[in-house]
Amino acid sequence: MGRHAELVRALAIRAKGAKERADGAALGDDRLKELGRRRKAEAEARAARRRSGH
Repeated sequence: MGRHAELVRALAIRAKGAKERADGAALGDDRLKELGRRRKAEAEARAARRRSGH
């Protein structure tokens, strides 16, 4: 996968996580909030691996 495609995918994952966290907070749904936090952590881990060159 090209670098640009990876960046776009990471941004999409991060945005989806933010939406899930916001929806979870608005609805009082802890499952959605946790899913959003997990997606954000996964996107940050991918970004860290990309920066380190792996």
